[in-house]
Amino acid sequence: MCRIISMSNHKGGVGKTTSVVNIGAGLALQGRKVLMIDLDPQANLTICFGVEETDNNIYNAFGSEKEVTPVELKKNLYLIPSSAELAAVEINSENGNNHDLNIVNFVEPLRSQYDYILIDCPPSLGLLTLNAFAASDEVIIPIQPHFLAVKGLAKIIEVVNNIKTSVNRKVEISGVFVTMYDNRKILHKDVLDTIIMYFDDRVFKTKVRNNIALAEAPVAGQDIFEYAGDSNGAFDYARIVLEIIELEKTFNK
Repeated sequence: MCRIISMSNHKGGVGKTTSVVNIGAGLALQGRKVLMIDLDPQANLTICFGVEETDNNIYNAFGSEKEVTPVELKKNLYLIPSSAELAAVEINSENGNNHDLNIVNFVEPLRSQYDYILIDCPPSLGLLTLNAFAASDEVIIPIQPHFLAVKGLAKIIEVVNNIKTSVNRKVEISGVFVTMYDNRKILHKDVLDTIIMYFDDRVFKTKVRNNIALAEAPVAGQDIFEYAGDSNGAFDYARIVLEIIELEKTFNK
């Protein structure tokens, strides 16, 4: 059974794209066939893998006769690149001129081909993110242990609940995990306690620690397992992947 997961946080700088890169790569190493969709106009996910901008992108999958084919990155791991043109989608929608955007119609036929489809959402709760939630089974939230990051959690919960009520009854926030964590900092521990208050057992046990290798790997066009397989970053994301796989038992019932 394919799980479609939106990776989302409307606050930027929380390690969202880094998480998509390394969770996707980690799932592929575990034998799952994974498709990553870069829905962020900044195209950071696309850039992380060194994929050049091309007409073969997610923007052209909507309202276009062009066939969009996933790029094979390595065994079990595929990518549909982004395009800067995606930025026009939300601008046009605000002006009442909607682009033919329907991610549901695009991803549903792909379910039979993949075990996981990971959608890298933009750092906003605009039209692109809402469409991603409408197409997803799950939303997973990476969050930095800072006060301002926590302040936005209620809004994400509200938006997901609205989508669940109006468009997609199956979507759930299935997991939350902390990035850039330092257990020596009291603030980080306090913020973690607040996150657990919001999400209880949906907070992953694994915390992704501060690790310079996670910042260096994209420069080399590699995931953390290729770049520094013995690093804390690789260890932490490998454990996050195992926690996500553990949830398969819930979604395969």
